[in-house]
Amino acid sequence: MNPKVMIVTGFFLVLFGFLGPFLMVLGIIESTLLLNFLSYGASISGLFLGLIGVAWYSRTNRS
Repeated sequence: MNPKVMIVTGFFLVLFGFLGPFLMVLGIIESTLLLNFLSYGASISGLFLGLIGVAWYSRTNRS
């Protein structure tokens, strides 16, 4: 997988991990246990995926 794709995927997962609970607090979507765990998992996995992508990108593009 391309490191840039990993970074973008990680960004969207973290964005979903933020928007899910935000929309739950606003009352736009109903808070369920499954959606709470899905938001948490997306946030954590997006963070790690983005960090791995940044590390891989910086390693391959050293000067």
